[in-house]
Amino acid sequence: MASERPNIILIMTDQQRIDTIHSWDNNHMITPAQDRLVNEGVSFRQAYCPGATCVASRAAIFTGMYPHNSGVYSFQPWGQHRNWIHDLAENGYWCSSIGKMHFMPRDIPGGFHERVIVENPTNMDLASGAADDDWGRYMTFHGIERPNGRHKKDPKWATKLQGQAWHEEEKFHSDVFIGNSAINWINNHKGNKPFFLEIGFTGPHEPWDPLPRHLESYEGVSLPKPITRENELADKPPQQEALKKVFSTADHESGINMYLANPTRIDHMRRHYYAKVTTVDEKIGEVLNALENRGYLDNSLVIFCSDHGENLGDHGMAYKWLMYDSITHIPLIIRYPNGDQRGNHVHDLVSLLDLGPTILEAAGIPIPTYLDGCSLMNYSKPDEAVNPRHYIFCEDNYQIMMRSKTHKLVYYIGQNEGELYDLESDPGELWNKWSDINYQKLKTKMKEQLLEWLAGSSYWHGGYKRDRSSQYSMRWPTKNNVNLQGPFPNDSKRPKS
Repeated sequence: MASERPNIILIMTDQQRIDTIHSWDNNHMITPAQDRLVNEGVSFRQAYCPGATCVASRAAIFTGMYPHNSGVYSFQPWGQHRNWIHDLAENGYWCSSIGKMHFMPRDIPGGFHERVIVENPTNMDLASGAADDDWGRYMTFHGIERPNGRHKKDPKWATKLQGQAWHEEEKFHSDVFIGNSAINWINNHKGNKPFFLEIGFTGPHEPWDPLPRHLESYEGVSLPKPITRENELADKPPQQEALKKVFSTADHESGINMYLANPTRIDHMRRHYYAKVTTVDEKIGEVLNALENRGYLDNSLVIFCSDHGENLGDHGMAYKWLMYDSITHIPLIIRYPNGDQRGNHVHDLVSLLDLGPTILEAAGIPIPTYLDGCSLMNYSKPDEAVNPRHYIFCEDNYQIMMRSKTHKLVYYIGQNEGELYDLESDPGELWNKWSDINYQKLKTKMKEQLLEWLAGSSYWHGGYKRDRSSQYSMRWPTKNNVNLQGPFPNDSKRPKS
């Protein structure tokens, strides 16, 4: 290799649940590529996303800041923020992106030297004069229409709950296009610099349109049933029922009317969803083979994850936006260079905010002070001590999730209602204990700890808002402050009082 610094490959899917990797005790799944990563990497079985929607999560992941520090809670523009891709590019890495990044605005470089841009397969408003993405242009060159507006063309669309097998040649599927583009890049790359390659698959985000042959592989397969109970949402904050109504009556192709759901239709939806995971997995396998054939794999840090999950009928809901584990608990596997800790499983609480510090440490680049996460490189070293988190956090529209291994609190900003779950007795999050008198002491303690975390994070990482510099000093009273999320980033560089 031209450099001793590792190549870095980040493979990110969209909206992939935790129960979608065969080797993680999910016998209903067909995922040989992800199984390979499990065998060759370290599986982080308790990994969580920092935002419960695409943009909020991706903005947090790539800027390295929680929404309360970046201001990006939903579909706000975040391209004006510096991200850690800039740090890679400025320190000698060639940075390429193929597929979905969900930058806002969409077509900015964002620190990359080159991009192949693919966004959500449907709902692109081309009639308004918006430019198509690279996948859409590829379709147009071949006389194929982007699959928009099927809710108006297909009278049965609402009852399919987004489950519709791909209807064109395989090569035109967005995830096949992304995978083939990545393989072409790998096969033809000629640079001498170490590279960072982001491969962002659009699947299994809706519509759940697997290749037909993958859907056939799930015929007769017993699938997990939704986690729900009768009249469940009556005991949850009213925003949940309101959200269900909004997406059930929405006049766009991504609307899912869960009031039309029944066991047969939910099974149809889930079968298509899991089959789409397999469609994506096939392309991941081809990407791994291409990396191996070029001699890149052994000198590379390979990270596989998803930006968030999907309810898929759990709690009588579809989509994301909420803080259930169906949405916030996501797959994360890291294949360290030279096969360190091959096949290990880690059960510490980790966050996708840890990706930036992990990647920068692997690249030998100083970690910016404002990054909220912690490097996971210690998990590649068998004798290295790790100080695990007590809590993991996720933020999105009007909500902050604080989760330990045993309890979860969801604070609704400015609302009397909230959520509190005893995950030991109720791992499915079916019974809300927010108003239960037996849990008031615990709720008060967790709210106090949430305030402590929020105040500390806002202060410690606030220097970015002040001067936008990568390294800065903040006055800190003592080196031994308790940090609920684990060691502070750059703990050794923390300024002394």
